[in-house]
Amino acid sequence: MNICLVSDFFFPNHGGVEEHIYNLAQCLLETGNKVIIITHSYGDRKGVRWMTNGLKVYYLPIKVFYNQCILPTMIANIPMLRNIFIREQIQIVHGHSAFSALAHEAMNIGVLMGLRAIFTDHSLFGFADLSAVVTNKFLQLSLAFCNHFICVSHIGKENTVLRGRMKSSKVSVIPNAVNCLQFTPNPINRDNNSITIVVVSRLVYRKGIDLLSSVIPYFKNRQDINFIIAGDGPKRELLEEIREKNNMQDRIQMLGALEHSEVRDVLTRGHIFLNTSLTEAYCMAIVEACSVGLHIVSTNVGGIPEVLPEKLNVILTQPDPKALINALEQTIDRIKRFRQGKSTANEITCPFRVNQIVSKLYNWSDVSARTEIIYRKVLQEPRMSLKTIMTNVLHRSGVYLFLLVISLCYVILKFLDWFYPADKIEVCPNFNERRKAKQKCQIN
Repeated sequence: MNICLVSDFFFPNHGGVEEHIYNLAQCLLETGNKVIIITHSYGDRKGVRWMTNGLKVYYLPIKVFYNQCILPTMIANIPMLRNIFIREQIQIVHGHSAFSALAHEAMNIGVLMGLRAIFTDHSLFGFADLSAVVTNKFLQLSLAFCNHFICVSHIGKENTVLRGRMKSSKVSVIPNAVNCLQFTPNPINRDNNSITIVVVSRLVYRKGIDLLSSVIPYFKNRQDINFIIAGDGPKRELLEEIREKNNMQDRIQMLGALEHSEVRDVLTRGHIFLNTSLTEAYCMAIVEACSVGLHIVSTNVGGIPEVLPEKLNVILTQPDPKALINALEQTIDRIKRFRQGKSTANEITCPFRVNQIVSKLYNWSDVSARTEIIYRKVLQEPRMSLKTIMTNVLHRSGVYLFLLVISLCYVILKFLDWFYPADKIEVCPNFNERRKAKQKCQIN
């Protein structure tokens, strides 16, 4: 299959969506598919770049409008995207993230060209505030073009079905995964004379940094408790203020933003991983921390209860400072009992054993195989006609004005078919097939 993964969020930017797209692409390449990625330019990174295993990335020369996303024009990027889809002989356009305007535009244009579209939602959204209302309405319009939808948790599926007004039968749940070979334990990296609590997160309101700022002062007189906080964002000043106010400069390390390759080394320095998120569809950070062998204390919100079983040293609690403090005290007591050789029989204390369990629960080969099943399923469906698309738009959103936008996109595509026919566009060779053929010849 020829697959195009599209999102505004990709390397050199760092985050869960970026990691998901890259790892999914690598696994799809390994199974013989042709995969390209389309994103916008990042600084001087423009044009075509090649990554590991021949992964081709198009960094389109489009300026960022807000929060790493392009301005959703719907029509301005049609010639560029059409040219790429034809040149690469794309069959499936797979968009990621509800915030990504580029993903929605690419899916819409792809379906109007007769391709199949799949959308993966990575986040949970509300229904009351203005930002959520606008995002949900835009999602209803855009998802009228999609053949199938993927969510990373069952609570995420319920949220997406309600926001997008779609049939639940069209939505599949495929969780994220973690490369447990990259996140292996290293117990000798810890200072066992104290207990270190690690926080790795974007320092924003949605990640519960205000909760964290209420928890930290409780431990100001506990000299055996230290904090390592990795991440950056608008709430960093709040944490620095708390650190100064409570004279904890020597016990709270603020590392700032990290490369993903540096996260494992930071996690191995800790004993407890603290997650204070107020909303999460699926928390990759706690899976990575658990894979390294840390005890997990997390808020019980969104899809987090679906991620890890309690036997893996996980305590979930309400998003409340007192509840988080109680959970941390329980975990600290558990660690001290383990050091004294008083662990209970049902506790898995070996970090390498935990790593093996996580590797079986979540691995990218499984995610890729389940995604390929959906790809083959949508390829067997008939192409979506213009009439079907317009009917879906009216049924889900009732916005008649958007029908004019769809019609304009369709007219522009027909004009481009006349002005610059598909047979005049040079087809790009499949280097993945050439590489495998070369390897086969070398083996023979």
